[in-house]
Amino acid sequence: MSGFLIEDLIERVYVVSKSFDSLNDFMDKAVKHYSSLFKLPTYGTMVFVLALLCVTAGTLFALMLFSFPSSLLWGLLLGFLLLFVTVILDYANSMLILRGDIIYDIRRTTGLSIFSWGVSAFFIFLGNVFALFLGKFWGVKLCLLGFSAAMMFRLIVFLSTSTSKTWKLLVASLIKPLLCCLLFMAMWASADSSAVLSVITFLFPAMAISIASSALFTHLVSHVGVEVIGLSGLSVFKAFLLNWIANLNEPFEKILEDLGETRDVKVDLIEFSSKEPKALVVVPSVHPGPFKNVGSSLLPSMIKRSLEDALRCTVCVPHGLLGHEFDLASQLQSEKMIRNIVEGVHFGAFEDKASPFIKTSDGKATACCQIFGKTAFIAFTLAPKTTEDFPQELSTLVCRESEKLGLEHCIIVNAHNSIDGTLNVNDMLVSLGNVASSCLGKAFSLKRLPFEVGAATIFPKEFALKDGMGPGGITVIVVKVGKQKTAYVVIDGNNMVSGLREKILSALHIVGVDEGEVFTTDTHSVNAIVLNERGYHPIGEVMDQEKLITYITEATKNALRNMERVAAACRTITISNVRVIGESLLAKLCLLIDKALKRAKVTAIPIFATSGLLLMLILALT
Repeated sequence: MSGFLIEDLIERVYVVSKSFDSLNDFMDKAVKHYSSLFKLPTYGTMVFVLALLCVTAGTLFALMLFSFPSSLLWGLLLGFLLLFVTVILDYANSMLILRGDIIYDIRRTTGLSIFSWGVSAFFIFLGNVFALFLGKFWGVKLCLLGFSAAMMFRLIVFLSTSTSKTWKLLVASLIKPLLCCLLFMAMWASADSSAVLSVITFLFPAMAISIASSALFTHLVSHVGVEVIGLSGLSVFKAFLLNWIANLNEPFEKILEDLGETRDVKVDLIEFSSKEPKALVVVPSVHPGPFKNVGSSLLPSMIKRSLEDALRCTVCVPHGLLGHEFDLASQLQSEKMIRNIVEGVHFGAFEDKASPFIKTSDGKATACCQIFGKTAFIAFTLAPKTTEDFPQELSTLVCRESEKLGLEHCIIVNAHNSIDGTLNVNDMLVSLGNVASSCLGKAFSLKRLPFEVGAATIFPKEFALKDGMGPGGITVIVVKVGKQKTAYVVIDGNNMVSGLREKILSALHIVGVDEGEVFTTDTHSVNAIVLNERGYHPIGEVMDQEKLITYITEATKNALRNMERVAAACRTITISNVRVIGESLLAKLCLLIDKALKRAKVTAIPIFATSGLLLMLILALT
């Protein structure tokens, strides 16, 4: 392979890998900054924490007004009253005021109250410190400032995350701090009746300032989205939340459809048939992402299910050489692709001979290849090193090599079967090109013989999306050429832990398989299901590996039992006008996160410092 082509490929890989990082950044930053909305303890635990905060706040406030031990009794009384009011109002918010809001159930409204009380308790503690030096009058006023800060905090969170009407968000944000503040002031009035007028004088401008500052802050941060992608940044984030929390894919997909790109998409198919279809391998030029049920995340299992229903044979969908820029924009696009594939599964001439399976490695990259008639099937892995998305241009270069050999089709697959930290794909490009050329040449030089195929699928009941197993389960296709038996194991998951591939291949030898390779579909239906560092579990990370291998060997035995003489045919389908996310939108999504965070940091200090100064001035004048 020429140096010029490799250099061109390296340059292209850099661009693609940046796009891939963009979506990863978008996901990682969303998880990092908003995971508190999802990672909540049990409701009982949250009420216990809430009780501690309320009692602490009440006791600290009472210590400013009364001497010990009466301050302790007054503090406990106030604390439990605050807890009662908070719990009742949290239920009122979730069941009445924000009824129908998908995000704010009782646990999340309670979680928000915990953070709100954390803000208030901090200012009450400062009030105690101020009271020691300036007197309880100023200590109490600092507590009032804390309730204003809590109002701002609640307003910002509700405005940023809830899809309810604005007036409902205002009521939900303000009612709890105001009522709790009145309880505090009732205790203050019992110690100093002249304080009532000061409180009333302060509360109304405090509400106005809290609303104005919170609205200004969220508007400025949200406007970054208008600048970057032409849409409100908060609308993008809310759509993201609706999918993550409630599995609603339509809001986020509408954004991707509107902002994505239109492409023509190719799908390679190779069918093994006797009298009836026996097995079908489908490799779409689409990336199965971006996450959960959005876009093409479920595409591998959707294709498998639809074609198996239509053809009554075993279907597998290994991963092609593509990155996130080729994620479909919506499930509607996935359904469009599937309709076209089902309608286009009509093959011409079948070839009844195949070469033996060949595997070539240079110690860095590994390629395996088998030729069916005039079609080469070739796959790449960097295992045991990390094997993630490869650039599509590698496919172009390999196809050129196959054309030189006189082959009519070349189906290229990324085994996507090892993850162990990060790896710079650029460093492996020369190795990938060399092993591809060598493997193709060796496979082409071998005598082609009649062959048999057996296929089977197992759906492990123990493993679910949260474990990293997609709905497509485990599919094994066994190809016998001469005396050599080769197993192609396709697992519906997003990569697998390093070292598991080798364990699986060793287990296959025990059941009578000579050669083989393990693939994952790279389905992103398992992504954004769990809140770990990756946002998903690769195959074998949390599932019982021995149980998994047992399922794989069972599927392999089933495939070996239904072997029969077949012929192979290949074709490529082109589907026009498909909406994909595209590199441009990926870059913009990453830029949106970065710019929004920077805007928040830049605007927060002047807005809230000014608000704080105004509130302190009002306190000084009342």
